[in-house]
Amino acid sequence: MQEGQKRKTSSLSILAIAGVEPYQEKAGEEYMNEAQLSHFRRILEAWRNQLMDEVDRTVTHMQDEAANFPDPVDRAAQEEEFSLELRNRDRERKLIKKIEKTLKKVEDEDFGYCESCGVEIGIRRLEARPTADLCIDCKTLAEIREKQMAG
Repeated sequence: MQEGQKRKTSSLSILAIAGVEPYQEKAGEEYMNEAQLSHFRRILEAWRNQLMDEVDRTVTHMQDEAANFPDPVDRAAQEEEFSLELRNRDRERKLIKKIEKTLKKVEDEDFGYCESCGVEIGIRRLEARPTADLCIDCKTLAEIREKQMAG
């Protein structure tokens, strides 16, 4: 799958989770008006709820599946599975915190603007990545700096 298609699918799945269509901007519409903020609030809340449901399912699954296997290979396989699930849930927990931070920005009407330069991030970018806090130019520069520091 090509990168552009991958991003489009990701964006559509976030919108699908929320059960909303892509926002249709109207000519002359003010950026981050109440309708747009409401649109993103729905997306973020649905995404957070979906992630929290997954965390709950993991806890239930681990409690149900926890068994003391006499065979060391079976026990090791189960421990590896649990370890992988816990790492995934830890990433999701961090994402939930980022979603909560973004919802606070929506409530404060401080959402949709680049934290670095202050320009509008853009509706389409935010639909693809609702927790984005940098415009595409600043994000690109940050990634270049990160590569230079690591390289």
